[in-house]
Amino acid sequence: MLLRGSMAASGLLLAGCDRLNSAPTFKRVLNSAERLTQDSQRLVLSRQALAPEFNEKDLSPVFRSNGTSMPDTEPYRQMLADNFASWNLSVEGLVANALTLSVAALRAMPARTQITRHDCVEGWSAIGKWTGVPLGSVLNLAQLQPQARYVVLHCADQLEGPDPYYESIDLIDAYHPQTILAYELNGKALAVANGAPLRLRVERQLGYKQAKYIMRIEAVADLQSLHGGKGGFWEDRGYEWYAGI
Repeated sequence: MLLRGSMAASGLLLAGCDRLNSAPTFKRVLNSAERLTQDSQRLVLSRQALAPEFNEKDLSPVFRSNGTSMPDTEPYRQMLADNFASWNLSVEGLVANALTLSVAALRAMPARTQITRHDCVEGWSAIGKWTGVPLGSVLNLAQLQPQARYVVLHCADQLEGPDPYYESIDLIDAYHPQTILAYELNGKALAVANGAPLRLRVERQLGYKQAKYIMRIEAVADLQSLHGGKGGFWEDRGYEWYAGI
């Protein structure tokens, strides 16, 4: 959900990126770099290696919103009108126990709080204090089936035409201790601009992997049958699927 322009300045950047993404040579370079980045990080770091965490004195004065700041869909507007009382997170796909979880149910689960740095591909960073439920805890409740390999996050907003926003991560990142479904930023319920009522924090990857406005989580065996087949809204448009930092 991040990397979706803060319209004027970002528009120029994204236009340039679109021209590069259309070049076959550039795509080959991106794909080879992605494989090298992923393979190198997984080789050097343990599966549980943590992203740096900070202190409250390090918090950014403002945690800027990038991309969509208000989903332009009627279902989302209706949920916002009742302060998300009617919102539920669905967990489905290759699971033995499909789930429907309200905000209250998520808040009742054991939570994790972490102060981490958000690094955007556009070149800016911000430090925020996130609180939420470890994604692995939710997946354990849902009981993944053996063939599940990826977790897909389906979101409430639409960026271009009918295409829904979505993201995906593999099970290594899904079960990482810092990967959480966050419902608070800096001790307060998420603002709409920051992804209310629920967003992903996968702290060892770049900002565009941090899906906002999550509605549904789906466990799948592969990504090829989803939308453009690359595993995410921006990935379908040429960006790396694995955006490790």
